[in-house]
Amino acid sequence: MVRTAIDRHVGRVSLVRVFSGTLRPEQIVHVSGHGLADRGHPDHDADERVAHIYSPLGATLREVPYCVAGDICAITKSGSAETGDTVSARDEPLLIAPWEMPEPQLPVAVVARSRSDEDALARNLARLVTGDPTMRLERNPETHQLVLWCMGEAHADVVLDRLRAGGVELDTEPVRVALRETFAAASKGHGRHVKQSGGHGQYAVCDIEVEPLPTGAGFEFHERVVGGAVPHNYIPSVEKGVRAQLERGLLSGHPVVDVRVTLVDGKAHSVDSSDAAFQAAGALALREAAEKGQVSLLEPVDDVTVRVPDGYVGSVMSDMSGRRGRVLGTEPDSAGGATLVRAEVPATELVRYAVELRSMTSGAGTFRRAFARYEPVPAHLTNELRTAHPGPTS
Repeated sequence: MVRTAIDRHVGRVSLVRVFSGTLRPEQIVHVSGHGLADRGHPDHDADERVAHIYSPLGATLREVPYCVAGDICAITKSGSAETGDTVSARDEPLLIAPWEMPEPQLPVAVVARSRSDEDALARNLARLVTGDPTMRLERNPETHQLVLWCMGEAHADVVLDRLRAGGVELDTEPVRVALRETFAAASKGHGRHVKQSGGHGQYAVCDIEVEPLPTGAGFEFHERVVGGAVPHNYIPSVEKGVRAQLERGLLSGHPVVDVRVTLVDGKAHSVDSSDAAFQAAGALALREAAEKGQVSLLEPVDDVTVRVPDGYVGSVMSDMSGRRGRVLGTEPDSAGGATLVRAEVPATELVRYAVELRSMTSGAGTFRRAFARYEPVPAHLTNELRTAHPGPTS
């Protein structure tokens, strides 16, 4: 499958190059696509009937009786065919190794201007992703942004122009990076949720201690309540309230990680206490602990490998330092004539790196990135990053 596009009038149009045999109308074929699941193209296998075969000539399609080896033809209305798929005989299914597609590294966040445009945006994006394996579509569950990963500015401009040509009114917005928060030191919090509005009220009081844990340790909840100050059946309610507040964040709306919370004391009422009241008290106690203690902002750090011609190594390494990156080393590329620069760089510094690296190396540099871990943000940059990358609940 050379390319698949979706025409608004004809539907799905797939250009097929025949490597062996003859493709004929009304023939049942096997369509197979594997190896691009990370780009939003799930692996798939399906048997389909080829209704008609066309010879493309510019923007027109001329129907032909068959297509022989060496020719390129077009088939329409396939239900599953995507760019890079293999079309083979149903009784002898084959799979040609998928093309080596470059990884898109330039994120562009798009948002529909109105609710009426949201459906049109979803339809048009589905069409573009079907025909363009160099583009990746991501709905970030943490920042709640719809992000298109493109090859570069020219690619992004083409994608946005096609979306607008399809009748979609949209805007772009700055890409936000998913940050984290954590406690930098131990703290204590007191949560009191007491309301009386006639009839049964709400009554719950709890005291907690919060301690930081090592990076990647996650969340722990313990209790050291003495004498039944908090009834046993309400202790899970406190934990539930604390967990909910950790997800919502404390100072900037980013999730809180790597902490241990211990319930040490509290009070309950025989009539007015409830599960909901102790959930609210747990959340209030955690917020007070954050106000009294030290909450640090964490940012994701990526492992980055940059491939550049030898003459640009110095410029790339100097630029990495300016991005708060740590250069881990360099080594010759096995293909020759280039050098691999390995570094660890905060993800907030890489949002536009695809464009800037291309400019720095006259288009000759490429890079790969992979998440490594979260690290504390330098104190002098905390407010700047909180403003530039707000959490979804801030």
